[in-house]
Amino acid sequence: MADEIINASHSSSEEEEQNIAPKCSARKKGGWTAIAFILGNESFEKLASVSLISNMTTYLRTKYNMGGVFLVNVVSIWSGCSNITPIAGAFLADAHLGRFLTLLFGSLASFLGMGMVTLTAGIDELRPPHCQGNARCEDPQKWQLAYLFAGLGFMAIGSGGIRACNIAFGADQFDTNTEKGRTQLKSFFNWWYFSFTIALIIALTVVIYIQTNISWFIGFLIPTCCLALSIMIFLIGRNSYIRLKPQGCVFIDMAKVINAACRKRHIHDLPTASSLYDPSTRESENELSVLKHTDRFKFLDKAAVIVDPNSELNTEGVAKDSWRLCNVEQVERLKCVVGILPVWVAGITCFITMEQMNTFGVLQVIQSNTKVGNFMIPPGWMGLASMIALAIWIFIYECVYIPNASKISKKEARLSLQIRIKIGIIMAILCLSVAALVETRRRDLALKQGTFLSPLGIAYFLPQFILSGLTEAFAAVSVMEFLNNQVPETMRSVAGAIFFLSLSIASYLNTLIVNLVEILSRLNGGKRWLGGHDLNENKLERFYLLIAGLGVLNFIYFHFFASRYIQSYEESKRRKTVLEDRVDAGYVDLPEKKP
Repeated sequence: MADEIINASHSSSEEEEQNIAPKCSARKKGGWTAIAFILGNESFEKLASVSLISNMTTYLRTKYNMGGVFLVNVVSIWSGCSNITPIAGAFLADAHLGRFLTLLFGSLASFLGMGMVTLTAGIDELRPPHCQGNARCEDPQKWQLAYLFAGLGFMAIGSGGIRACNIAFGADQFDTNTEKGRTQLKSFFNWWYFSFTIALIIALTVVIYIQTNISWFIGFLIPTCCLALSIMIFLIGRNSYIRLKPQGCVFIDMAKVINAACRKRHIHDLPTASSLYDPSTRESENELSVLKHTDRFKFLDKAAVIVDPNSELNTEGVAKDSWRLCNVEQVERLKCVVGILPVWVAGITCFITMEQMNTFGVLQVIQSNTKVGNFMIPPGWMGLASMIALAIWIFIYECVYIPNASKISKKEARLSLQIRIKIGIIMAILCLSVAALVETRRRDLALKQGTFLSPLGIAYFLPQFILSGLTEAFAAVSVMEFLNNQVPETMRSVAGAIFFLSLSIASYLNTLIVNLVEILSRLNGGKRWLGGHDLNENKLERFYLLIAGLGVLNFIYFHFFASRYIQSYEESKRRKTVLEDRVDAGYVDLPEKKP
């Protein structure tokens, strides 16, 4: 990758702007030196954003007097918007700005939004009057909500630039054409999770405590300053980054392929590779990195079939209208995306589980006994249990399991993606089942004493949050790894956007399910499952069991259908690795480049 950038750096002034250092020093760019700045930036950015996200449910409940379905809708829709804007971020990164500038502008937008939310905590007029317990509370005025939503909106816009590019920009720093680069990239995804999780565990204990027990304004000001520090670190390392030139909008190419394939749907004979439009529009130092024609999803190959050369090609053999005739490269890019969709869908239900712990899980803790000795545990701290569980598993997996298992088997021993995702789905089912049992006990004790707060101790909620963290450690990391490795390097921003799109869909589906359950559960005049400020009046455990049932269906779907796509991917990856090893050893010669 680095050699390709160096060779291309003198071809145009535009590319020279993307690769700032001279040719003689560009070879030193990237690698773990650049990753150190990227992970430093990522750690402080995550500290800033998650400091707000982890405690937003508590903040809206205690300071904006929100409760029940409305609070869950606000948090879920905001989370959904934050995870769908990476689609726009990926478009800007791949077509216009590049990943470096997209990350920078996204960080600045997040900083603006975070500053606005911080002001809501510091200026009393921006919030409704404070109230306690289950008393009837005054709702926020429309203009107060508008200001709050504007701040959250800027944060969501910023997330579009950051989330679409941070992982892809980090992956750009490794040369995957070498064995060393491929080995480093395999560990990058886990260490990416590990580094910022450790930073969050250390810092969030302090930040959330300050927000809950000392001052919401100071507690919000700290992450705002951390985000400013994150931007500074990112800019300090600007000369050490490998910055790839924008390659064009992949999404428009996908639309062209779909359009062309649909227009040529009348072609009944499946096209062969020799009949497809495949001009030499792309050259590479390593032919292994070029997308070759594959036999999967052959319907899409119709987009590259030349039906009438006179009307579709000009005198130089180039397509006249790219919306009618696409090349093999464009078709194969869309195939990459279609190939990851079955696994991507399987991850959505797991992410719905994580949504429950961020909203209803925190509301459970708010209405419980959070006192340990003379110390009041902030409800937002429960998310730390998830992060600690995630960090511990990744450390054990990377530093204990893989080295020892590899030593025993005499080869690199990693759990397959199939196994890890299945474990993640099982963890999601267990998480909701445990949460249902704990909620039943919490509500029964509260009703028995006739109090708003249940005497159930906070320790009883730890298992469900730990299982939520393990769901993320197994399912989320594995899905992210699969998406990034399934697509070519030029589409990594798209892979990041697709991953966060699944989180967005999970948030929107959660909002839909919550509102449907709230409406349907009160049709016959029975006790509502959800709704209102007081969980003691609801049947939250039934909602948890409903989502757990969806998890069971998801496991069946993944085991019998989606896992086949991972198996096909891992088999092709093994074949490619064997070929690359033989090339490196000199047993196989690569085809010579076309002049």
